[in-house]
Amino acid sequence: MGMQNRLYGYISILSFQGILLFGVAFIELIEIKPLNLVFVLFETIVFKTIAIPVFLNYVIKRNNITREAEPFLPNFFSVVIITAIILGSFLLSNTIHDTHLGKIFFVVALSALFTGLFIITTRRKIITHVIGFLVIENGVFVLSLAVGSTMPMMVNSGILIDIFASVFLLGIFANKIGDVLKEQDVDHLRQLKD
Repeated sequence: MGMQNRLYGYISILSFQGILLFGVAFIELIEIKPLNLVFVLFETIVFKTIAIPVFLNYVIKRNNITREAEPFLPNFFSVVIITAIILGSFLLSNTIHDTHLGKIFFVVALSALFTGLFIITTRRKIITHVIGFLVIENGVFVLSLAVGSTMPMMVNSGILIDIFASVFLLGIFANKIGDVLKEQDVDHLRQLKD
């Protein structure tokens, strides 16, 4: 994601993350009830892999958003910073000595959380901020796998409602902003007044 310039590339990577989360959930969540497992698998494959990328593509086409992500930093610096985030996550996970913590999932979760924050802070388009938020949400999903593979149904419902509400509200926000502003740049939001 650090090297990506096109919004459709971001959406493709987000969809690929959904496929990876589906595979990880299918392999790791062997100790939970079958109904709960079906719900988690349904959530990851339908919402994270199909519905959200289709909805984001619709928002891009409806608002005639340019295909460029327009980062504040060059791609080289973005890759260096994201690599530092991953290395820092490895170092942080080595300082924690807990037998119930899945270290690999913890590293991936921290990397996803901080990478999503990095995408939000260094990109100009509002739609890339939505994508950064979804990367953070994927990190929260992996963090729940790191803490324990027995994910209760309420946590899954909370994650699903959070995804739906955030993407729905941000989609409405992007559609209304598209009616007022012709360009979906974050810098234009500074000029908004009552």
